[in-house]
Formats: sequence, structure tokens, C-alpha cells
Amino acid sequence: MITAQHGGPDALGVPRWDFSTNANACGHCPSALTAVQQADARHYPDPAYTALRETLAAFHAVDAVRIVLAGSASEFIGRFTAWVAREGGQRAWLPALAYGDYTRAAQVWKFEQVLDPAHAHLAWLCEPSSPLGQAEEVAQDAVASGAQVVLDRAYEPLRLSGRCSLEPAALQQVWQLWTPNKAMGLTGVRGAYAIAPERAVAEARALDQLAPSWSLGAHAVALLDAWVSPTAQDWLAQSLETLRDWKREQLDLLSNLGWTVLPSDANYLCAAPPSPLDVHALRTAGIKLRDTTSFGLPGHWRLGVLPPEAQAALHMALREQERVA
Repeated sequence: MITAQHGGPDALGVPRWDFSTNANACGHCPSALTAVQQADARHYPDPAYTALRETLAAFHAVDAVRIVLAGSASEFIGRFTAWVAREGGQRAWLPALAYGDYTRAAQVWKFEQVLDPAHAHLAWLCEPSSPLGQAEEVAQDAVASGAQVVLDRAYEPLRLSGRCSLEPAALQQVWQLWTPNKAMGLTGVRGAYAIAPERAVAEARALDQLAPSWSLGAHAVALLDAWVSPTAQDWLAQSLETLRDWKREQLDLLSNLGWTVLPSDANYLCAAPPSPLDVHALRTAGIKLRDTTSFGLPGHWRLGVLPPEAQAALHMALREQERVA
């Protein structure tokens, strides 16, 4: 059984320069933060989340009955895997490099991992993928496999180039999992939702029945409601332009330091340093990177795109490591 590993704060607290997470480095969306701060935490939300479902459905131009709410993407991954297992699923296809919770859930429910999506009952896709930030090469094969296919779109709002490899018609045949807290720069607020395939209304109801009561608290409801607003979407569009500029600078920095950088369409990238890193020294300097070994990519690090001052701190720390090596 693999253990959960994540970027972000650790026993030493919040890193000053945190390259280890993929949150929007432009900061928090002001209107989303205001909505969260003004959320009515004195009362339970509507247990059916009627208004929120309708708001999300209107944003995606789908029927509200196709919206499945979740406490987080990880909670949905566990619940969806449990549902497929309950329906008799025994085999799962997972990307070679992927978020570890797909594997953890499959292991908990004793799924056999298969190499061909055509033989799977459950298949996970992620675009832009994590940790690479790329398209899934077998996305179309997975959709045609007959498996329950989930496309994790956590990083779609932070896409800086390229486009989803699935055409609109194919997207209607898969489950789409959305986690807007990264795009809104508010990862501490947990909340997610999925859009069921267009002919999977009964399956969406079954997943709702497996959820705990009030899977979303008032703050998550406020965040999800705010994220689809025109104000938040305009802020996000502006932040993407800034992130593109920062990413170009970060790519140049790493290349000049001799790192091997892998292609990425997202606000993060994977790269291999020319020599092993002194992780302790970096963390002492307030810098944290994400080791991608747990994703299945040893020898590389995932770095979120951060502003120039963070990049300058990274440059200084890496030059210092070269000096003392």
C-alpha cells in the first residue's frame, strides 16, 4: 500500500517559496476569498445543494442532475472507486505517471491494475496530467474501452497552452472531475464536483447516495459558487497571462542551470537537476520542491510556476549548492 504524499506545508510550516504545490501563484481570487469569508458558518448548507447544483450546471451547460458534489477530489476518487467495486468492477487502468490517490483507492478495493484500458472496468485520466502537465496519450482508447472513465480536470483552469485531447462529444461520455480551489488560489478550502456522462443520471444518483450527509461545508459551497462567477473567471483569465510570463522566465532559469525540463501545458513542470539536490538545505532556505518519485518519476522534481522573487531565491539557493558541491 502506497502512502499519501503531497506538496505544501509540512512539519516546518508553510514554505516561504513553495514550488511544491500547483496552486495559482498569482494569489487568491479576491471575489472568491470574500465569498468564503462571508459564508454563513452558523447553519448547515442545504443538504441537497439545490442552488449550487443549478449554478454549476448552468456554467457547464449540462442538466443539474448530472452534477455530483464531493468533499474534495480525493474524496471523490475514493467514493467512485468504491462504487465501481460495488457494481462488480475488478480491474483498473491508471496512467503510468499519476496522482497517487488513484492507486491508493484501487489498492484499498483490491482492483487488479491492467496495462490496457480495453480490459479495465475503471480508468483514470488527468489532463493536464500530474505531474507532467501533458495530455494523456491513450485518452481516446480509454473512452472507447467501455470502462467507467474519469477525466480529472483539476488543472484545466490553469492550462497555459494546448487543449484537451478529448473532443466535446467524447467529453460527454466520461466523468469530469473539477477541483477549482487550485485555480482560485484557495487550496485550504476543500470542495469538488463531477459531471456525469450524459446518459449516466442513475449512476450519478447512486454516487450521491454513497456520499456522507453535508459532504460540503458552507465555505466549500461559497467557493464553488464564486468560482463560476464572471468576476472570478475574468480574474482567472488575467492571472493566466501573468503565469505564462512567469513560466517562460522559470524555464529559462532552469535551462541555464543545466536542468532537463520536460514539456508541460500547465502552471507547473517537471525537471531533472544536473546533480542530486540537498533538499534539507533548500528547505532551510525556505524553498520546497515536489519529489516526483511517488508519481512514478524518480530523479525529477515538479515545480509550480512562481513569481520572479521566488525564482530569484531558487536561483540563489541552487547556485549555493553548486558552490559547496
